[in-house]
Amino acid sequence: MRWSEAFIPTLREVPAEAELISHQLLLRAGMIRKLAAGIYIYLPLFQRTLLKVAQIVREEMNRQGAVEITMPVLHPAEIWQETGRWDTVGKELIRLKDRHGRDLVLGPTHEEIITFLVRGELRSYRQLPINLYQIQVKFRDEIRPRFGLLRGREFTMKDAYTFDATEESFKKSYQKMIDAYFAAFNRCGLETVKVESDTGAMGGKSAHEFIVLVDTEGGESLIFTCSNCDYAVHSDRASFKEAAPPSEKVLPYEKVHTPNVMAAEEVARFLKLPVQKLVKTMIYKTDNGFVAALVRGDREVNLVKLKNLVGSIEMDMAGTEDVQRITQAPKGFAGPVGLAGLEIIADTEVAVLPNFVSGANEGDYHIKNINTGRDFKPSRVADIKVAVEGEVCASCGKGKLKASRGIEVGNTFSLGTKYSVSLKATFLDEKGGERPFIMGSYGIGITRTAQAAVEKFHDADGIIWPKTIAPLDVHIVPVKMEDAQQAEVAERLYRAFNEAGIEPLLDDRKERAGVKFKDADLIGIPVQIVIGDRGLKEGKLEFKVRKTKESSTAPIGEAVPYFKKLWETI
Repeated sequence: MRWSEAFIPTLREVPAEAELISHQLLLRAGMIRKLAAGIYIYLPLFQRTLLKVAQIVREEMNRQGAVEITMPVLHPAEIWQETGRWDTVGKELIRLKDRHGRDLVLGPTHEEIITFLVRGELRSYRQLPINLYQIQVKFRDEIRPRFGLLRGREFTMKDAYTFDATEESFKKSYQKMIDAYFAAFNRCGLETVKVESDTGAMGGKSAHEFIVLVDTEGGESLIFTCSNCDYAVHSDRASFKEAAPPSEKVLPYEKVHTPNVMAAEEVARFLKLPVQKLVKTMIYKTDNGFVAALVRGDREVNLVKLKNLVGSIEMDMAGTEDVQRITQAPKGFAGPVGLAGLEIIADTEVAVLPNFVSGANEGDYHIKNINTGRDFKPSRVADIKVAVEGEVCASCGKGKLKASRGIEVGNTFSLGTKYSVSLKATFLDEKGGERPFIMGSYGIGITRTAQAAVEKFHDADGIIWPKTIAPLDVHIVPVKMEDAQQAEVAERLYRAFNEAGIEPLLDDRKERAGVKFKDADLIGIPVQIVIGDRGLKEGKLEFKVRKTKESSTAPIGEAVPYFKKLWETI
């Protein structure tokens, strides 16, 4: 590729729209351009990276016996209605009507479509197991598109689906996909962590996410790992071993005046109590009405746990007017005693906490010495709190939880028979009995993986692409393209690398050297070859490794073999 023939519109200024460093760099390096919120155009260099990521994923899927197909992007609504996801996926589903008024969906995922296909074709256990996949554009109407390609409305994904006759066979299929994922991400230069995760709108029995750990704001996923065992879990599902509640004599409850004191920490200071003795009563609006969630004063409500518990698709904090109507008090003074007309869900720590303090459902008043069972009866008791670093692991009971942030690049779902039952997709087993397929669903974000690599690998000067997914292998930079000797050497190198099957970018612009060097570091191709007057006098070229910024020289005639040796060390 020649720079003069390519389309690489680099920028000097940081775009105001970009929050993450990876988003900034992809824009500045001329890799992507925004069309609308959450919708991007992929420019030539980034397109090459996406094709390489997709090919690595394709090869690892094929290695595990998966077979590639292509399914429609446009889905009839009826099939989504059959599974119930027309309603449960919620507002992220992009819906439209054709000229005849029929409802359609732009596919965010293809569980319905693949099950529709298989139920009409596979009838016997002898045809199983099977694994079908595609690499395709997907659509989700994110409520707040942000972070560039990490939370977009249109993106490229590999989605695969397994069909098995038995649980034992499914476990083998699932493990093959786990192996394929680790291999694919490793080949992309990305170390990943597999963690338990929430099944979300996908449903099914269980799920895992593959996370690239990053130390930047791009780490939108919070995960917890144990210092002693292999427990690894997304914060949506994380729990910990709870300490035994304090042993105290049950005291009579007492209403106390707390003028203009509402926040848990403020109430604790006012009453000279530890914040752990406070209980926050949070009121949420759900699809099925309002619920009150009770957590200790030093804890936060885990909205994913709470949504799953009450079976709600959408959930938001109740507004001030709703809180006043429900509690008969200003916002900030809600409490469980006397609260009626809604479900009260107490966290497991709250249910055993003696003599706690909460709002009195009356302005400027709280109640001391509340005890569950005596003073109020929760509708349900469940773990609805956010896990925190340093707590004891719930799995082994010994290690401490460590919190890390990362970017989700892949997921796997054990679907069980959720879709095969709802879509009546069955096969005949060895005894001639009709049984639903046992299914798995597996996704890798192609565009997410590429941006995650930028978020993980960059410096103050620009992108540092892992060599396997870099848009090109070597960047030839003649300092003065207008110099006949430099131009001749540059052209000779360009031909030699192409003939050797090495992908070069020749910066044949008649630009200042400083501009070329800055652009070279910005776009992040793994190896740069600088052609300058000083080197040519000695018959040598300067090789610069983008990752380490280490420079070395080699004779012009040995450029290709020298590059090959250098490539092995990167």
